[in-house]
Amino acid sequence: MSFENIEWIWKNGEIVPWANATVHVSAHGLHYGSGVFEGIRCYETASGATLFRVSEHYERFHESARTYGFTIPYSVAELTEATCELISRNEFKSCYVRPICFMGSGSLGVFPKNCPVEVSIMAWAWGAYLGADGLEKGIRVTVSPWRKFHSSMMPTTAKACGQYLNSILAVSDAFARGFDEALLLDIDGKLAEGSGENLFVVKDGKIYTNKADDSILMGITRSAAIEIARELGFSVEAKSLELEDLLTADEAFFTGTAAEITPICSVDEHTIGEGKRGAITEKIQTTFFDAVSGRDARFAKWLHPVEHFVAA
Repeated sequence: MSFENIEWIWKNGEIVPWANATVHVSAHGLHYGSGVFEGIRCYETASGATLFRVSEHYERFHESARTYGFTIPYSVAELTEATCELISRNEFKSCYVRPICFMGSGSLGVFPKNCPVEVSIMAWAWGAYLGADGLEKGIRVTVSPWRKFHSSMMPTTAKACGQYLNSILAVSDAFARGFDEALLLDIDGKLAEGSGENLFVVKDGKIYTNKADDSILMGITRSAAIEIARELGFSVEAKSLELEDLLTADEAFFTGTAAEITPICSVDEHTIGEGKRGAITEKIQTTFFDAVSGRDARFAKWLHPVEHFVAA
């Protein structure tokens, strides 16, 4: 990941140069994490740059903000148009998009009284989040000593800035111990999710993933993987998963906007299946990349073309 090629940022309704997209040190969101964000992928296709499930992402963006009691002052359509303009101005063919909405500078009481709502969108070139080799060979995962917070503590279905401190603790511990990613258990010791990914396990030809009340974010790539798997004829069941379900699985994989479809080859040095990307995972992964690149017409509904904007 590098920000070197970014020239423009969308900030509060305007395209501004990178250097001008600043935030004051007194911003409430900086001090308390009072903000929400999204991650959206833009893929290169034969017909040009294309956003993947952009409406669903911006709908969740709005819902996350409502959960925390503030309103994003731009509609889904306006944010989508702004994203297309930003990508075009930066001349990206493919990229990662990061919209963020946070409470700005106004006061520093815990309740963000008089703090303005700030909205920005970044876009930059970002390849495979867990490494290109990881997409093919799989990644090494560890069960984190940190637990995923329960929905009675914070809303697990909201994608909020401050909530990711939990993920930072987990993935920092995993990296320090030589692993590629962390897997968090929920407060009851059941499987929750990775630091930024949803989890799937495959056993005897059937696919399982956990439910919303298992302290997970309901991922948009997660729902795409479920739809793809069912389209390919596989059974997919959502249920609470135990660690034993993962350790005895034939295959396992993570899903996420950044991670896409990434196989898991081992958990705490325990080999999953044959210790490499399994056949079912590969079929889902291949179909996913065909879908986002526009090569599979069955999933064309997920794609939104980036129109070319000419600077005034």
